[in-house]
Amino acid sequence: MTITNVTHKEQINKAMDALETSKKNVVNAQYRLNYHFMAPVNWMNDPNGLIQHNGTYHMFYQHHPYSVNWGPMHWGHAVSTDLINWKHEEIALAPSESYDFQQGNEDIGCFSGSAVSVGEEIALIYTGHVIGKSPKEVQAVAFSKDGLNFRKSEKNPVILPPAGVSKDFRDPKVWKKGDTWYMVIGSSIDGNGAVPLFKSENLLQWSYMGPALTGDGTQGDMWECPDLFPIGNKHLLIVSPMNMDNGKNIIMAGEMDYENGRFTPESVKEIDEGDDFYAAQTFVDEKGRRILIAWMDTWQTDFPTKSEGWAGAMTIPREIILENGEVKFLPVDELKNLREELTTYKKIKLSPNETVDINTQNTFKDSYEMKVTIDLRNTGKTGSAGLYLRISADGKAKAKVYYDINEQELVVDTTLAGGKTNPTVSRAKVENPGDCLTLRLFMDTCSLEVLTDDGRTWITSRIYPSKESTGIYTFTENAYAIFKDINMWTLRKVID
Repeated sequence: MTITNVTHKEQINKAMDALETSKKNVVNAQYRLNYHFMAPVNWMNDPNGLIQHNGTYHMFYQHHPYSVNWGPMHWGHAVSTDLINWKHEEIALAPSESYDFQQGNEDIGCFSGSAVSVGEEIALIYTGHVIGKSPKEVQAVAFSKDGLNFRKSEKNPVILPPAGVSKDFRDPKVWKKGDTWYMVIGSSIDGNGAVPLFKSENLLQWSYMGPALTGDGTQGDMWECPDLFPIGNKHLLIVSPMNMDNGKNIIMAGEMDYENGRFTPESVKEIDEGDDFYAAQTFVDEKGRRILIAWMDTWQTDFPTKSEGWAGAMTIPREIILENGEVKFLPVDELKNLREELTTYKKIKLSPNETVDINTQNTFKDSYEMKVTIDLRNTGKTGSAGLYLRISADGKAKAKVYYDINEQELVVDTTLAGGKTNPTVSRAKVENPGDCLTLRLFMDTCSLEVLTDDGRTWITSRIYPSKESTGIYTFTENAYAIFKDINMWTLRKVID
């Protein structure tokens, strides 16, 4: 028997009461981030339903309000006018119906999905998940007139898995072309990742068009969190592959044939080469920008912040640029509004195996932005040049960001970052950088996002150093280098 939407509101009220009770558990929270989005307390993962509606940005996200561990999924909700300052709102969706709730079953919930504007209303399209039920995953819709209180449709579930598609059938992404709504869903066909495509005139009755794309056998056995969208004269497809060798979150550029419901990829690349990046989702804002936000974590870590009463965070927002067929990602301009104190260095010349302290006054602690240009003309053909970050007083703990000259790779090495950091070495090709390589990085209390200034290459990592580890050095190993035009900004705290 389907449970009524009155119970849905009761479930939301219970979850909100649990959040208030849990807030007292966020004690001595050394690692709460200063400008990256987080839930107020307890567990969060994938971004859902990213949208700007009537001037307001909405961040929905996978959330377990009762625990720091993954559990029955709810949709957390926050709003913003600038993508930087966020206000937490009441939970938007809670498990309450026969297709997303089962008494005594913890593996249930309102799984990931998307949001669209329908006139003055917002519609949330999500996966109802009940493990042990057949089918275990279906698609459902909820509507809101005020953008805060959502009612689940009486016509739910609106889509069941079609024949030939895996029962892993989740994370609907919906968009509109002309008068027709389209939806891709993350799934698997014959053991390969796939994105089944559907179309509708009203968001409630959907017809299956077949798979828009199926993996080539090397791209994982299940694709989560798909996102298919137009940009310029092309379409881009984002998927989060499961069990793909050396793959985490890939983006493909190509052509979309709407008549036949087929996407033809022409290129493919990783969005971010770091280990702490997954479930990227995008939306178009009212300025016409295609903006991407991802979960800044990975399932393979122990989530050290659980001891502080919370787990999970989002990346900084990134604008997607398609230039000459190449996909790039740039930090949104609004992030410049976080900048406070500026320190600059015009030129620092290093001999092989030399270091220079560029934080002598300890101005930069755990939240800052840097832009660094390294002159590569006289470095030689081997060795490396880069930065030591979050260095401990004894110099033993530090994160390393550097350019490997011989391999032509940007490297982020967290093996010595300290604390409960998951030790990793992430590498990304940066071939033929020319005379100079310019890097940007965003440091927060327990995160590090590094990119090449052109936006082609990103590496995102979570690190958990001691609060006292604040040293910053330029360094070389077996190479000469000139560091020029170093700009460093302290960044203000905007997240509670």
